[in-house]
Formats: sequence, structure tokens, C-alpha cells
Amino acid sequence: MKYAGQESLSGKHSLWDRTMTQFGLSLAHLPARRLQFLLDLSIFAGSFIAAYLLRFEFAIPDIIIEDGLNYQLPLVLFVQFLAMLITGVYRFIWRYISLRDLHAFVYASIISAVFFLILRLGLPEQAQPFRIPISVICINALLAFPSVLTVRLLRRVLYERYEKRIHPGYETNKSQKKTTLLIGAGRAGVLAAGELAGRGNLKIHVVGFVDDDASKRNAVINGIRVLGTTDDLKTLVNTHQVEQVVITIARPTRQAMDQIIQKCDALGLKVRIIPGLFDILEGAVRTTRIRDVQIEDLLGRPPVKLDHDQLGGFLRGKVVMVTGAGGSIGSELVRQLARFSPTKILMVERSEPALFEIGRDMNHRDITTECLSVMADVTDENRMRQVFEAWRPHLVFHAAAHKHVPLMESNVGETIKNNVFGTQTLGRLAGEYRCQSFVLVSTDKAVNPTSIMGASKRVAELVTQDLNKQYTTRYLAVRFGNVLGSTGSVIPIFRDQIQRGGPVTVTHPDMKRYFMTIPEASQLVIQAGAMGQGGEIFILDMGKEVKIADLASKMISLSGFRPSEDIEIVFTGMRPGEKLYEELSTSGENISKTKHPKIYIGEFAPSSQAVLSEALNKFREDCREFNEAELREGLSKLLPESNLTLISKKKSRQDSKSSSPAIVSPTTSPSLPS
Repeated sequence: MKYAGQESLSGKHSLWDRTMTQFGLSLAHLPARRLQFLLDLSIFAGSFIAAYLLRFEFAIPDIIIEDGLNYQLPLVLFVQFLAMLITGVYRFIWRYISLRDLHAFVYASIISAVFFLILRLGLPEQAQPFRIPISVICINALLAFPSVLTVRLLRRVLYERYEKRIHPGYETNKSQKKTTLLIGAGRAGVLAAGELAGRGNLKIHVVGFVDDDASKRNAVINGIRVLGTTDDLKTLVNTHQVEQVVITIARPTRQAMDQIIQKCDALGLKVRIIPGLFDILEGAVRTTRIRDVQIEDLLGRPPVKLDHDQLGGFLRGKVVMVTGAGGSIGSELVRQLARFSPTKILMVERSEPALFEIGRDMNHRDITTECLSVMADVTDENRMRQVFEAWRPHLVFHAAAHKHVPLMESNVGETIKNNVFGTQTLGRLAGEYRCQSFVLVSTDKAVNPTSIMGASKRVAELVTQDLNKQYTTRYLAVRFGNVLGSTGSVIPIFRDQIQRGGPVTVTHPDMKRYFMTIPEASQLVIQAGAMGQGGEIFILDMGKEVKIADLASKMISLSGFRPSEDIEIVFTGMRPGEKLYEELSTSGENISKTKHPKIYIGEFAPSSQAVLSEALNKFREDCREFNEAELREGLSKLLPESNLTLISKKKSRQDSKSSSPAIVSPTTSPSLPS
């Protein structure tokens, strides 16, 4: 508890401390910095005297000492010390100093030299004691600031060579460390080498770099030599008894990763990798967080280039709603949105555990955006209206959906309620409350749909286009394929099957899918949202298709097993609603480019408002009666391009009567929007 008057006093100290901290001189740090200050002042004094000695060939006249040097020395010490403060040198931690900090010392040298030159040329003859000779000014600048930088670099060298030995886990015996080659001497490699050089408690002995840029051969980076290219791996492994390689490439392509893995497998080498350069620069992980190569690394793509100015204008200062915020895409949308400083992010989710996890994650991040956990179901109109009324969001990213294809085939009514009517309810509220933009997260399965999930998302797209005609809000949808590692996707399933010892189940040997990382998909969804004018359906560039059987084989190999020998791959046959190949556009639709190379616009013909309204009314009635056959038939009529499996209406009614009590989820309101 604060007493009267205490806050004012505390405020003064806080202001003083903040001011001094700008120069690296907070009250708490002053005692520890005294030795540094004395050392710097000694160097400045010695450099100034040495400049005079050089100027007068080590025979300084007494009159110069009495009438010049004695007056000038205190001024020089004060000005040079002040220049170091102004340029922020005292914010640097000595043991982490590097040549990247050189600019601060250069600026300090220039500031002080310019000040002394102004005094020399501007002061009259009567102020002779303070007019430093130009030659002394230049010599002093060349001696003083390089000297203080050298002392700091020497401190770092001593720290890395000696002080790191007292860290717990430091291994003095190189035989206890794994001899390691670093593949990639680029920016990420430099960061990794620097970090590894300063950490003695890692059981890694780096013998050199390997880089396919032949011009780097024999170059030395942070004390580590570039020994050759990946073509020299066999020779280098035998010469240096290499036990593992660590890939230190910022964003390796799929082809590069495949080649490295194949070469290392042939030599029996364990392959590991550092985190992505983006994560390192964001401060999320350190370069020393070396891990095993995962399938996501082999399927990686070049980093997404975002229009930060456009996104800043689109998001900064806004209240943003994300539905399905606890899901794979929704949670990543929240993380990416927070980078552009919206005022609030409303994280809407009906799953308590998922909402808790994303809420906890955002609470631990260093962001200025307020992230609010909102427990709500998008199909509950009253609850969603309450949310809109309370926070008045400017932007809505609608990622809440049922997405598991086989599961939705046996839960048709719930799929329509959530994916179609949830979108309609949310979209209508966005229009009524005058949101600026509404972005529907769609899927490539909406193209020529063969599944209930795909058909429901295509209807959701039609609903979005229809709403765009009714309200001033800009409505748009974004289609993309599978995302790596999302809940219920193939990669987590394969990983679990491998951990259990197999077999790994693949539906068909020729099945192919498009893949994209979750951050990449989320970033492009946000970029498309900023680009949209209303009514568009954007299509993301998914790159090349990947054969699922090949994916399974690579995952087995990366886990240290041999496909079809240690772990069997079993083909189980295609499930209801699945396709051999996914499509991102239909043959009758035109695709136009946007200014972003990975985002396209599909020219999709919207449905007639009357036809769509009639179909939705029929869907509501069939959902209430749990009439699966009617729902399938209604979807087929509304979407003539679809190829859904139809079932007997009589059988459907019998099944619904026997199973209807178990169909309604206790977490989902059985009532539908009117």
C-alpha cells in the first residue's frame, strides 16, 4: 500500500532512473560501473597525452603543458565521456560486445572531434589554453575510441575463454563432446557459430563449416573454418571423425533439405537443425536450441514477404476478433496479429482447454496488445451478439469450423450448423455492427467438393459473398490446403503411429496433398484480409503437391527407422469424402494475380440470393429433423459441381430416430439462427 506523498516521491525517482537508464547509468548500476568509468577515463587521458607526445616527438615544451595540456585534459575527459553517454556505449554489456556495436564508438569519436575542432576554429586568441591543435585532435580521436573498444573486446575474449568454464555442465574433455559439422555459413550460421563459441556447456565440438558457396572455402567465421562443400562431406567425415551435422541454414528449401538428408543418411550421420532464423530474431528461441530434423523442415518453403505498411494500417489500433482462436490456424492468427499492435484481440473459442492454452501463451509474450479470452460458440447468436455489443470489433477473422473429413461424413447436421450457420450468424452480426472486414478461413476441399466438410465450406463461401451485397462490411474468404501439424492432420497421426512402433497407415499409394506451414498460412490470411475490397475469394499459392506415401517414408527415416523394414506402411483404402488429389481452383474459374506473389483471386460466380436463401431454410429444417439424406441432396442441388455420396432417405430417417439423442452435442446449442 502507498501512503500519501509516497507516489510523488516514487515518481521522481522513477523519472530520474528512467532518464539515466537511457544512457546506461541507472542508480542500481552505478556501483558496478565505477571501474568501467575509471578505466575509460584513464584511456582517454592516456590517449590525449600520447597524442601530444606524438605531436611534439615525445618532447612536449613546458609552456604547452602549463598553458595548454593542464587546461585541456579535464575538458577532453568530460566531452569524450559525454559523447560515450550520448551514443549509448554504456548500454552495452562488455562480455557481449561485438563489431556490430562499432558504430556507437565511431559516432562518439566524431562528436568529440567535431566539438574540439569548433573550439579550435571558433575561439579567439585570448582563449588559447582551450584551443587544441588540430593534429592532436585527429591523433587523439584515432587513439582514444579504438582503445576503449579494444578493452571491451578483450573482456569478451577473456569471458569466453575462461569464465564460461565455471558454468555447470562444462565439459573440459573434448572426447565427451560430439564432433560436429555446421552446414550453412550464412547469416543463421554466423549466429549459431557465435552462440556456440560462447557456450562451453554444450556437448558439441564444432570442427568446421560446410557451405556450397565455393567462395567461402577456408574462410573463418567466429573462429570456425569453412572446410568445403556438401560434396566433400565423405572426406570431411573420415578426416575429422564427424559424428553429426547441424543444419544452420535460415530457410532451407525442400530440395536442399532432401539432398542434405540423403547424403548424411548414406554416411550414417545424425542430422540436426537449429530453429528458424525468424524465431531466433524474434527472440522466441536461441540458436543453441538444436533439435532433430522434423518432417516440417523437409517441407519448408521460402519465408512469406508481408507488406508491413499495409498490415500496419489495416490492424494498428483496431479491435480484432478471431473465432476458433484455440485451433491450429486460429491460435497462430492471434500470434501473428499481435505483431502489428491492434488495440485488442478477442480470442473467441468454445473449447475451454484450447482457450486456456492460447490465453496462457499470449500472456507470456512481450506484446502491447490486450488479448481477451472469450468463451463463446459462434452458433449461439445471443452470446455472439453480446460479444459484439461489448467490444465492437473492427475486424473479424472467422476460423471456427468442423474440419475433419471422415468425422463430418457421419455428423452432417452438426457440420452444417457450425460451418454454414455459424458463418451466417457471425457474418450477419459483423454487418449489423458495421465491422470493417470479415475474413472467412476456407479450404481447398471447397473446390468440386466430394465431402460434407468441403461442401459446407463452399456454402459458407456463398453465404459470405451474399452478405457482401447486404452490408457495408467487406466480406471475403481465403482458401488454402493442408497445414503442417494441425490438429487431426496426417503428420501428428503418422508421428504417433511411429512412436507406437507402426504400422503407418496411408489411404492410397497415389494420394497427394498440398502442404503449408501454419505461420505461413496465417500470415497470408491476414495479408489477404488487408488486400480485400469485398466479395473476393482469395487462393493461396500452396506450391507443389506432396505424395502422402513419400511423406510417411521420410517421417519413418527421420525417426531413425527403415521404411517397410523396421516400420511397415499399410495402405487402408480411401475413406468416405476423400479425394486422391486436392484442387485449389476449378477448370471453369478464372484466377487472377494480385500484387502479392503467393495470393490469387478466384473469379467465383456467387449463388442467386433467392436460391441460397431457399436452400438455407431447407437446411435448417433438415438439421432440426436430423435428416442426413435430405441434407446431402440439398447440398448436391445447391452445388452442382459437387460429388457427394447420397444415401436412402428412408434409411436416414430410421437412423436418425435411433440415434438422434446422441447427435446433439452438449456443448453446442441445438437451436439454429432464424
